[in-house]
Amino acid sequence: MKKLIDVKQGAERDDRIINWRSFVSSYHLIILSSLLLSSCAPRTTVQRRQAMSVEETEKVESQYTGPKRRIGVIDFENKTAYGQGRLGGAASDILLTELVKSGKFIVVERDKLGKLMEEQKLGMTGVIDSHTAAKVGKVLGLNAIVTGAVSQFGVKTEGSDYLISQSKRQVAEVTVDIRVVDVETGQILLADSGKGVSKKGWGSFLGMGTKGGYDETLEGDALRAAIVQFVDNIISQVNKKPWSCQIAEAIGNELYLNAGQESGLEVGTELECFHLGRAIKDPSSGLVIGNTEESLGTAKVMRYCGQGGDCSIARLQSSGGVVPAARDICRLPQ
Repeated sequence: MKKLIDVKQGAERDDRIINWRSFVSSYHLIILSSLLLSSCAPRTTVQRRQAMSVEETEKVESQYTGPKRRIGVIDFENKTAYGQGRLGGAASDILLTELVKSGKFIVVERDKLGKLMEEQKLGMTGVIDSHTAAKVGKVLGLNAIVTGAVSQFGVKTEGSDYLISQSKRQVAEVTVDIRVVDVETGQILLADSGKGVSKKGWGSFLGMGTKGGYDETLEGDALRAAIVQFVDNIISQVNKKPWSCQIAEAIGNELYLNAGQESGLEVGTELECFHLGRAIKDPSSGLVIGNTEESLGTAKVMRYCGQGGDCSIARLQSSGGVVPAARDICRLPQ
């Protein structure tokens, strides 16, 4: 009888040992799985570096809340040997998106810019000079136009290789330069350079894990990290100048303006209007720095016009004796 009890107790003890070993094995399996998953999961990080001034440009914080400015972005030039045919266009697309999101601008579609550039027999890239950019902007009734270039782009792979684990990381670095041209004068309002960095990592454990090839999303992430730095500076510099719009048509004392509800120009707003005369050139550089101006008088916005367009009708209240014409300008009083 005693021998039977000893056998039974021994069996129970063996069961407990087996259960404990099973528990320990399961615990180790869970820990191993967690390590494997954490080492294999791809990770992406994006860094922005402070924009660096290319030319000495005064930075101002604008509190402007009036009508929106009209702005256009020309396809950026790609000065690097990488991503020909897509890097410059991607950079200008990102800037366009960020300018629209700011809510401060009427952004002209790239198709309109492209068509005009073709008509003027110009390349649709940031390689054009500020005088040509201003000429294009005037035809489209813009307040400012942005040109730019992707000046540097590079991708490198970093990593470590140990006995049971390996880790790799791709790093994309990009430098983007921009210039904001005042359409009215052809002068450069802002010149900045910004750098963006995007990183993506992956790893393997005991030969199991992610095998990482080149990830093209790194390009977009690095470009966006560089470009978003410019938006506040663009807003501030463009808003330093008094807001203006163009007269599209003049019939009697009624002025049809290329700004309306979409621009945020309110009915009842009073404007000062001017006829633009001959170009004024800088005697040193020969660049156009403005135009002679003759007062047309004051005008009051009476109502909006057009269907879905950005148009309003203002009534000329006092006249300076000059007949208004298309492409003359109206400004908010200072």
